[in-house]
Amino acid sequence: MNRVVLATGNPGKVDEMQRELQAFGLMVLPQSDFGIPDAIEDGLSFAENAIKKARHACLHTGLPAIADDSGLEVDALDGAPGIYSARYADGQGDQANNEKLLSALDGQAARSARYQCVIAFMRHAKDPTPILCQGSWEGEIALAPKGHNGFGYDPLFYVAEHRCNAAELEAQQKKQLSHRAKALTLLKQALQNQHLLNTPS
Repeated sequence: MNRVVLATGNPGKVDEMQRELQAFGLMVLPQSDFGIPDAIEDGLSFAENAIKKARHACLHTGLPAIADDSGLEVDALDGAPGIYSARYADGQGDQANNEKLLSALDGQAARSARYQCVIAFMRHAKDPTPILCQGSWEGEIALAPKGHNGFGYDPLFYVAEHRCNAAELEAQQKKQLSHRAKALTLLKQALQNQHLLNTPS
């Protein structure tokens, strides 16, 4: 195996995945290179949506595929916004999402939360045992946004060990701490354990 399709058209995600896997002899190709439509994300969990996206990419390309789904869980909101994190405020963007979250937590003292990321790897569209890797990043929802780095809910996501919000972290710091970085590390380990990756050069 030397080619794998990534179920995204986001060049940043493609570059990140290519950097992580190129030492193992893998070429990561975005699904946008194949002109295929996005999968319908109607699963009820991050894992379901990641599998749906990976299977969709396999089906349309005939290649092994990697897909991820991620979002924010807030305990006081029973896990919301969860799988709806990106469209929490009806698709009006990050600022609207953050404002809606602050409004939902108004007066709430307990503000524990976490970012979740699930990455799915499928060998082919009928793969009965997809590899699933989950990474979590624990934090709290701050009372007000701070910082200009990052995106999504980063301005509100307070990281206790660094005493700042995620949007105040440097990019390299965030890469080491994030839910996505943890899931990627587990993916590389799983692919090596199943002999689907070469030993890094």
